Amino acid sequence: MKIINRPLKSKNPLVIVGFPGIGLVGNITCQSIIEELGMEYMGSIDSRYFPPLAVLFNGMVYLPVRIYEAAKKKEVVIVISDIPIHPSASYDISKVLIDWMQSINAKNIVSIVGIATTTGERRVFWGGTNPELLEKIKDKTEIFQGGTISGISGSIMTECFLRGMPAVSLLGETSGPNPDPKAAVEVIKVLNNIFGLSIDTEKLLSHAEQIELELSKLSEQVKAIEIPSLPEKEFPMYG
Repeated sequence: MKIINRPLKSKNPLVIVGFPGIGLVGNITCQSIIEELGMEYMGSIDSRYFPPLAVLFNGMVYLPVRIYEAAKKKEVVIVISDIPIHPSASYDISKVLIDWMQSINAKNIVSIVGIATTTGERRVFWGGTNPELLEKIKDKTEIFQGGTISGISGSIMTECFLRGMPAVSLLGETSGPNPDPKAAVEVIKVLNNIFGLSIDTEKLLSHAEQIELELSKLSEQVKAIEIPSLPEKEFPMYG
Protein backbone atom coordinates (compact mmCIF):
# COMPACT_ATOMS: atom_id res chain seq x y z
CA MET A 1 0.00 0.00 0.00
CA LYS A 2 1.23 3.50 -0.76
CA ILE A 3 -0.04 7.01 -0.11
CA ILE A 4 0.62 9.50 -2.89
CA ASN A 5 -0.12 13.07 -1.92
CA ARG A 6 1.10 16.61 -2.27
CA PRO A 7 2.40 18.33 0.88
CA LEU A 8 -0.47 19.49 3.07
CA LYS A 9 -0.80 23.06 4.33
CA SER A 10 -2.45 22.01 7.59
CA LYS A 11 -0.17 21.81 10.64
CA ASN A 12 -2.39 19.95 13.11
CA PRO A 13 -5.47 18.89 11.17
CA LEU A 14 -8.68 17.21 12.15
CA VAL A 15 -8.71 14.04 10.02
CA ILE A 16 -12.13 12.62 9.09
CA VAL A 17 -12.32 9.14 7.56
CA GLY A 18 -15.26 7.68 5.64
CA PHE A 19 -15.23 4.16 4.17
CA PRO A 20 -18.25 2.27 2.79
CA GLY A 21 -20.41 0.58 5.40
CA ILE A 22 -24.03 0.34 6.47
CA GLY A 23 -26.05 3.19 4.99
CA LEU A 24 -22.88 4.59 3.39
CA VAL A 25 -23.01 7.09 6.25
CA GLY A 26 -19.25 7.73 6.22
CA ASN A 27 -19.09 8.28 2.47
CA ILE A 28 -22.07 10.63 2.31
CA THR A 29 -20.89 12.63 5.32
CA CYS A 30 -17.39 13.07 3.94
CA GLN A 31 -18.51 13.91 0.40
CA SER A 32 -20.88 16.56 1.74
CA ILE A 33 -18.10 18.16 3.80
CA ILE A 34 -15.75 18.10 0.79
CA GLU A 35 -18.31 19.94 -1.33
CA GLU A 36 -19.44 22.42 1.32
CA LEU A 37 -15.89 23.42 2.27
CA GLY A 38 -14.66 23.40 -1.33
CA MET A 39 -11.88 21.04 -0.29
CA GLU A 40 -8.94 20.45 -2.62
CA TYR A 41 -7.94 17.03 -3.93
CA MET A 42 -4.47 16.35 -2.53
CA GLY A 43 -3.74 12.74 -3.38
CA SER A 44 -4.75 9.09 -3.33
CA ILE A 45 -4.10 5.80 -1.62
CA ASP A 46 -3.28 2.71 -3.67
CA SER A 47 -3.07 -0.92 -2.65
CA ARG A 48 -3.05 -4.36 -4.20
CA TYR A 49 -5.98 -5.14 -1.89
CA PHE A 50 -8.24 -2.68 -3.71
CA PRO A 51 -10.58 -3.79 -6.53
CA PRO A 52 -9.37 -3.08 -10.08
CA LEU A 53 -11.24 0.12 -10.88
CA ALA A 54 -10.82 3.83 -11.50
CA VAL A 55 -13.29 6.57 -10.57
CA LEU A 56 -14.26 9.27 -13.05
CA PHE A 57 -15.21 12.85 -12.12
CA ASN A 58 -16.02 15.11 -15.07
CA GLY A 59 -13.96 12.85 -17.33
CA MET A 60 -10.88 12.84 -15.07
CA VAL A 61 -9.56 9.58 -13.61
CA TYR A 62 -9.03 9.32 -9.86
CA LEU A 63 -8.23 6.44 -7.55
CA PRO A 64 -11.15 5.21 -5.41
CA VAL A 65 -9.50 6.14 -2.06
CA ARG A 66 -8.66 9.85 -1.98
CA ILE A 67 -7.34 12.61 0.27
CA TYR A 68 -8.78 16.14 0.43
CA GLU A 69 -7.78 19.24 2.37
CA ALA A 70 -9.77 22.32 3.35
CA ALA A 71 -8.48 25.87 3.32
CA LYS A 72 -5.74 26.43 5.89
CA LYS A 73 -8.03 28.25 8.34
CA LYS A 74 -10.16 25.10 8.69
CA GLU A 75 -7.33 22.59 9.26
CA VAL A 76 -9.47 19.68 8.04
CA VAL A 77 -8.30 16.66 6.05
CA ILE A 78 -10.63 13.97 4.71
CA VAL A 79 -9.89 10.42 3.61
CA ILE A 80 -12.81 9.09 1.57
CA SER A 81 -13.28 5.76 -0.18
CA ASP A 82 -15.68 4.60 -2.88
CA ILE A 83 -14.79 0.95 -2.29
CA PRO A 84 -15.19 -1.39 0.68
CA ILE A 85 -12.02 -2.67 2.34
CA HIS A 86 -11.88 -6.42 2.83
CA PRO A 87 -11.48 -7.47 6.50
CA SER A 88 -8.29 -9.40 5.73
CA ALA A 89 -6.68 -6.18 4.48
CA SER A 90 -7.99 -3.85 7.20
CA TYR A 91 -5.13 -4.41 9.64
CA ASP A 92 -2.34 -3.60 7.19
CA ILE A 93 -4.16 -0.66 5.61
CA SER A 94 -5.07 0.90 8.96
CA LYS A 95 -1.45 0.73 10.14
CA VAL A 96 -0.23 2.59 7.04
CA LEU A 97 -3.05 5.13 7.36
CA ILE A 98 -2.24 5.85 11.00
CA ASP A 99 1.47 6.10 10.20
CA TRP A 100 0.55 8.78 7.67
CA MET A 101 -1.78 10.57 10.09
CA GLN A 102 1.02 10.72 12.63
CA SER A 103 3.36 12.12 9.98
CA ILE A 104 0.95 15.03 9.30
CA ASN A 105 0.49 15.66 13.06
CA ALA A 106 -3.22 14.89 13.15
CA LYS A 107 -4.77 16.64 16.14
CA ASN A 108 -7.91 14.49 16.23
CA ILE A 109 -9.12 11.55 14.15
CA VAL A 110 -12.81 10.89 13.46
CA SER A 111 -13.96 7.66 11.84
CA ILE A 112 -17.56 7.78 10.59
CA VAL A 113 -19.64 4.64 10.12
CA GLY A 114 -23.25 3.51 10.18
CA ILE A 115 -24.98 1.44 12.83
CA ALA A 116 -28.09 -0.57 11.94
CA THR A 117 -31.02 -0.57 14.37
CA THR A 118 -34.76 -1.15 14.18
CA THR A 119 -35.80 1.95 16.15
CA GLY A 120 -36.50 4.14 13.14
CA GLU A 121 -34.45 6.91 14.78
CA ARG A 122 -31.31 8.62 13.52
CA ARG A 123 -29.25 9.15 16.65
CA VAL A 124 -25.48 9.46 16.63
CA PHE A 125 -23.44 7.20 18.92
CA TRP A 126 -19.81 7.56 19.89
CA GLY A 127 -16.88 5.58 21.15
CA GLY A 128 -13.31 6.78 21.48
CA THR A 129 -9.75 6.41 22.68
CA ASN A 130 -9.19 9.65 24.56
CA PRO A 131 -10.98 10.66 27.81
CA GLU A 132 -10.51 14.39 27.13
CA LEU A 133 -12.09 14.13 23.68
CA LEU A 134 -14.94 12.02 25.02
CA GLU A 135 -15.62 14.58 27.73
CA LYS A 136 -16.01 17.14 24.97
CA ILE A 137 -18.59 15.14 23.02
CA LYS A 138 -20.46 13.07 25.62
CA ASP A 139 -23.37 15.50 25.94
CA LYS A 140 -23.76 15.90 22.17
CA THR A 141 -24.18 12.23 21.22
CA GLU A 142 -25.32 8.88 22.59
CA ILE A 143 -22.70 6.68 24.25
CA PHE A 144 -22.08 3.39 22.45
CA GLN A 145 -22.55 1.16 25.49
CA GLY A 146 -21.37 -2.14 24.03
CA GLY A 147 -20.72 -3.99 20.80
CA THR A 148 -18.11 -4.00 18.07
CA ILE A 149 -16.99 -1.76 15.23
CA SER A 150 -15.89 -4.03 12.41
CA GLY A 151 -13.73 -3.70 9.34
CA ILE A 152 -11.37 -0.86 8.53
CA SER A 153 -13.13 1.54 10.93
CA GLY A 154 -12.58 -0.84 13.82
CA SER A 155 -8.94 -1.35 12.82
CA ILE A 156 -8.36 2.41 12.71
CA MET A 157 -9.80 2.86 16.19
CA THR A 158 -7.76 -0.04 17.57
CA GLU A 159 -4.54 1.27 16.05
CA CYS A 160 -5.19 4.75 17.46
CA PHE A 161 -5.82 3.28 20.90
CA LEU A 162 -2.57 1.29 20.79
CA ARG A 163 -0.62 4.42 19.85
CA GLY A 164 -2.34 6.70 22.34
CA MET A 165 -3.79 8.90 19.58
CA PRO A 166 -7.01 10.89 20.18
CA ALA A 167 -9.69 9.31 18.00
CA VAL A 168 -13.46 9.00 18.06
CA SER A 169 -15.87 6.89 16.05
CA LEU A 170 -19.21 8.52 15.25
CA LEU A 171 -21.86 5.95 14.40
CA GLY A 172 -24.88 7.26 12.51
CA GLU A 173 -28.03 5.27 13.24
CA THR A 174 -29.80 3.87 10.18
CA SER A 175 -32.40 1.20 9.50
CA GLY A 176 -30.48 -0.85 6.94
CA PRO A 177 -27.82 -1.12 4.23
CA ASN A 178 -29.39 1.35 1.78
CA PRO A 179 -27.69 4.77 1.42
CA ASP A 180 -29.01 7.07 4.16
CA PRO A 181 -28.26 10.81 3.64
CA LYS A 182 -30.48 11.71 6.59
CA ALA A 183 -28.24 9.72 8.94
CA ALA A 184 -25.26 11.58 7.47
CA VAL A 185 -27.01 14.89 8.21
CA GLU A 186 -27.21 14.01 11.90
CA VAL A 187 -23.51 13.10 11.96
CA ILE A 188 -22.62 16.42 10.32
CA LYS A 189 -24.63 18.28 12.97
CA VAL A 190 -22.54 16.57 15.65
CA LEU A 191 -19.30 17.44 13.83
CA ASN A 192 -20.45 21.05 13.55
CA ASN A 193 -21.22 21.11 17.26
CA ILE A 194 -17.93 19.57 18.37
CA PHE A 195 -15.44 21.01 15.90
CA GLY A 196 -17.17 24.19 14.69
CA LEU A 197 -17.19 23.19 11.02
CA SER A 198 -20.37 25.13 10.13
CA ILE A 199 -21.34 22.68 7.38
CA ASP A 200 -24.72 23.47 5.78
CA THR A 201 -26.93 20.36 5.63
CA GLU A 202 -29.86 21.82 3.68
CA LYS A 203 -28.46 20.84 0.27
CA LEU A 204 -27.86 17.29 1.47
CA LEU A 205 -31.43 17.02 2.76
CA SER A 206 -32.96 18.47 -0.41
CA HIS A 207 -31.10 15.99 -2.62
CA ALA A 208 -31.53 12.97 -0.32
CA GLU A 209 -33.59 10.87 -2.74
CA GLN A 210 -31.28 11.54 -5.69
CA ILE A 211 -28.21 10.71 -3.58
CA GLU A 212 -29.79 7.45 -2.40
CA LEU A 213 -30.47 6.41 -6.01
CA GLU A 214 -27.01 7.30 -7.34
CA LEU A 215 -25.14 5.67 -4.47
CA SER A 216 -27.28 2.54 -4.66
CA LYS A 217 -26.22 2.13 -8.30
CA LEU A 218 -22.55 2.67 -7.38
CA SER A 219 -22.82 0.17 -4.55
CA GLU A 220 -24.21 -2.49 -6.89
CA GLN A 221 -21.41 -1.86 -9.40
CA VAL A 222 -18.73 -2.27 -6.73
CA LYS A 223 -20.33 -5.46 -5.42
CA ALA A 224 -20.17 -6.92 -8.93
CA ILE A 225 -16.36 -6.61 -9.02
CA GLU A 226 -14.55 -9.78 -8.04
CA ILE A 227 -11.40 -9.56 -5.90
CA PRO A 228 -9.17 -12.59 -6.61
CA SER A 229 -8.13 -14.77 -3.65
CA LEU A 230 -10.27 -12.88 -1.14
CA PRO A 231 -13.42 -14.55 0.24
CA GLU A 232 -16.78 -12.80 0.20
CA LYS A 233 -17.66 -10.69 3.23
CA GLU A 234 -20.95 -10.67 5.06
CA PHE A 235 -22.39 -7.28 5.87
CA PRO A 236 -21.35 -6.34 9.45
CA MET A 237 -23.78 -4.92 11.96
CA TYR A 238 -21.49 -2.03 12.72
CA GLY A 239 -19.07 -0.41 10.30
